Amino acid sequence: MKLALIGGGMMAEAVIAGVLRENVLLASDVFVSEHKAARAEELRRKYGVQAFCSAAAFLEDMDVVFLAVKPNAAEKAMEELRGHLRPDAVLVSIVAGLTLSRIENMFPQQPVIRVMPNTPLAVGAGMSAYALGSCAEEAHEEKVHEILAAAGKVVCLKESLMDAVTGLSGSGPAFAFLVIGALADGGVAAGLPRKEALLMAAQTMLGAAKMVLDTKRHPAELRDQVTSPAGTTIAGVRVLEQRAVCGAFLDAVLCAAEKSKSLGE
Repeated sequence: MKLALIGGGMMAEAVIAGVLRENVLLASDVFVSEHKAARAEELRRKYGVQAFCSAAAFLEDMDVVFLAVKPNAAEKAMEELRGHLRPDAVLVSIVAGLTLSRIENMFPQQPVIRVMPNTPLAVGAGMSAYALGSCAEEAHEEKVHEILAAAGKVVCLKESLMDAVTGLSGSGPAFAFLVIGALADGGVAAGLPRKEALLMAAQTMLGAAKMVLDTKRHPAELRDQVTSPAGTTIAGVRVLEQRAVCGAFLDAVLCAAEKSKSLGE
């Protein structure tokens, strides 16, 4: 399988790092089109992939083509791709807000899949959701699923839910980084050295997430196990409830989802 990425930004790099780390593809089978020559050279040097400033030289040989550009550059990128894809090549969009209908208007007979991954793909802990276009068949889905599953969890959903996916798992890592940073600051305020506080905060979040995934128990139930009567944890939880932290996170996800929806209008 040969994979092309149109655009060499952070999300494209996350896909590259994921498939190479898990040996899904060889570096020689990964091609990148990035208009900034310095960035193309950086990706070539860092990962050993084939990186160019134009896709013209390799596009017609690709099995899977990821459209990984900014939303405002998507139309131009699709114009450049049109007429150069193999009929059986899978066109995969990871562009926030770009709907299947808009893509299929330009590629009416092409197998198309819309994906929303997130940046932890780069460390093998990504979360990706995808929706199938009208011409995408099981064989096309399997190729894309293999690429994404090599570096994290994958779910198939209706396209109508993709804006919600963007708000939760697409933007969610940034929200989690805020929490980790805040917890570390709390540790420093309580007397811990910065390095150890950051380690504890990050590992605590990682461990809590793994408990939810591995036990499949509701977070509220797991929280109750930590929250002893009149203990330290309930004292902290009380502050979080008073500051409406849960409501703030809920609103953050909804706001990010609405922004994703507006990008597609």
